[in-house]
Amino acid sequence: MAVVLDHTIVPAKDKVASAKFFAEIFGLTVKREQGHFAQVKVNESLTFDFADEPEPHSQHYAFHISEAEFDAIFGRVKAKGLPYGSGPYNHTDGQIYTRRGGRGFYFEDPNGHLLEVMTVPETGS
Repeated sequence: MAVVLDHTIVPAKDKVASAKFFAEIFGLTVKREQGHFAQVKVNESLTFDFADEPEPHSQHYAFHISEAEFDAIFGRVKAKGLPYGSGPYNHTDGQIYTRRGGRGFYFEDPNGHLLEVMTVPETGS
């Protein structure tokens, strides 16, 4: 059996607001808001479990998406006026990158987590 990531905990100042932001940008829905986690189902095998943490440390989350999903997410990021950029250290330069024959960009969520979307996976699969 292949190793499959089932869920990960995303530290957040406000778990519900953070889960709603993530779900809105990625075109997903918040699965559960009560209890210890606000949960967003990312795909059939992965959930992001947002948990309250007074001072969350920044994390990096990268997503391989389709060209259509890229256009939709990029449109929502721009519509919200969120800074975005072409690299992890220049994620506010207003540019997208083109690597490995695809497109991608970085942007921050309200907790300072660096989110990346890419149409060609870094893993080369």
